[in-house]
Amino acid sequence: QVQLVESGGGLVQPGGSLKLSCAASGSIFSINAMGWYRQAPGKQRELVATVPSGGSTNYADSVKGRFTISRDNAKKTVYLQMNSLIPEDTAVYYCNAIIWTLPTRYGNYWGQGTQVTVSS
Repeated sequence: QVQLVESGGGLVQPGGSLKLSCAASGSIFSINAMGWYRQAPGKQRELVATVPSGGSTNYADSVKGRFTISRDNAKKTVYLQMNSLIPEDTAVYYCNAIIWTLPTRYGNYWGQGTQVTVSS
């Protein structure tokens, strides 16, 4: 079994910062891309940022210059540093990863979600 466990969400004032973490555990052979998505009330889930196992990061236009995604392969963890937060960033944030559990088997895994609320 593979699990993605997120942490770091909460309530923050506009202009503030939060850092999300997501750790993968379980029977893992290797991890390909990792990323963050979010879903606001009444809206579809949308991509926030992704980071491949090698190569450049990718960001939604709405968060470019404010959010930074990074990963620690040794810890099997992906991070999302969020700065200059605005109320429109309020959403449940989900961690996502493409994980190989065997050399010939992989799956698309999701975390349980962590709430981020930006409000004064």
